[in-house]
Amino acid sequence: MESEIVDPSLLRAFTPLDGLKRENLYALARKTSLKELPAGRALFREGDTDKRTVYLVRGEIELRSGDEAIVTVRAGTVESRNPLAPGIPRRFTAHAISDVEYVSIDTDLLDVLITWDQTGTYEVGELTGSEPAASDDWMTTLLQTKAFHRIPPANLQAIFMRMQRVACPAGQVVIKQGDEGDYFYAITQGRCVVTRETPLNRDGIKLAELGPGDTFGEEALISESKRNATVTMLTDGALMRLGKQDFHTLLNEPMLQWVSYDEAVGLVDGAGAKWLDVRLPSEFEVFRLPGAINVPLYFIRLKLKQLDPNVRYVLVCDTGRRSSAGAYILNERGFDAVVLRGGLASAEGSLRR
Repeated sequence: MESEIVDPSLLRAFTPLDGLKRENLYALARKTSLKELPAGRALFREGDTDKRTVYLVRGEIELRSGDEAIVTVRAGTVESRNPLAPGIPRRFTAHAISDVEYVSIDTDLLDVLITWDQTGTYEVGELTGSEPAASDDWMTTLLQTKAFHRIPPANLQAIFMRMQRVACPAGQVVIKQGDEGDYFYAITQGRCVVTRETPLNRDGIKLAELGPGDTFGEEALISESKRNATVTMLTDGALMRLGKQDFHTLLNEPMLQWVSYDEAVGLVDGAGAKWLDVRLPSEFEVFRLPGAINVPLYFIRLKLKQLDPNVRYVLVCDTGRRSSAGAYILNERGFDAVVLRGGLASAEGSLRR
């Protein structure tokens, strides 16, 4: 059984959700369900690869490796503030000792949202001209889209800063089939219809309707080809658009250097580099690399003077998204920063060898 919406205060009890800004926590709550599992059932199994971040809300879970019980996690304890066995693939089977309630969040969505939350230096309303409560949902939706997953996470802030808001009345043709590509678009308000003209149908065949959070226009920019469809406003609305050059620059230019765990160890042990962990302190306390420095991403601009510009830094987080954002900030300011590919998940596997 699922509730329609999770109380944001419930999510605030978990790490790193407790560090999210209010509007982003509320946006996440609207996309999260409270679920139930009866005693004796498995919440997930050892070896599973589903990208879900799971938090225990009520009851007891036993984590097992094979037939061996490793640890019991009870809701409301310090241990339950952290995700259950977060590594992928799962290292344990989570077996419900009692009836339990839990929340399950798409891991990629959570990681992108945390990255955006910690890199944004302005309110969402500044982008749209409306109040954050009215606009955070489209932005959260946009951050989930496949188009934005293709964009390096470190560039998210620059992309949003460079986007322009355009008001569009009903009936306006936004892009026309056969024209050169000039902008990438995201819908913030209203609805559009996508049509394609064929030799047998000059009025165009309806392909889709799009609404807030949907994007369009990237195909022509990536392939350097002409528009393959026409997009027309069905209602009055508003779009955010990103120019072709900015799109290419932020999408295609190699802005970051990624290194494997073994390469990173070589830099730290043999070349004097330092591990720089940009996760929250609560995450850092649970697991860290030997000798790592902890500077949370949202503090990194304030801590620049405490970092040595003559030292190379290997930035780490749990997956690589936040660390890539941190490396972007450091490299923009003249530091030499590289990113651990795969994040601490890759490091944990190597440390257990």
